[in-house]
Amino acid sequence: MKMDIEKVARLARLELSEEEKVTFGNQLEQILTYMEQLNRLDTTGVEPTSHAIPVHNVFREDEVKSSFPQEEALAIAPDEERGHFKVPRIIE
Repeated sequence: MKMDIEKVARLARLELSEEEKVTFGNQLEQILTYMEQLNRLDTTGVEPTSHAIPVHNVFREDEVKSSFPQEEALAIAPDEERGHFKVPRIIE
């Protein structure tokens, strides 16, 4: 188990103390034990689900609305050029 924790930590570029390795090892062991219990359950006839409860579409219909006027938006900008926000160059 310790080797697995060290491998994952190395892949994630994490430096773990020995105490953290023990803690995470114990937590991983508990998770795997729980997964073993779940794997022993008979799920014959149970439909796969993506959510524990039914989820209904909560999106609203699209509505066309007027937008913030360009002149007002550009008026509060630190800098503008030809109708666009002007920002410092970040790529050299």
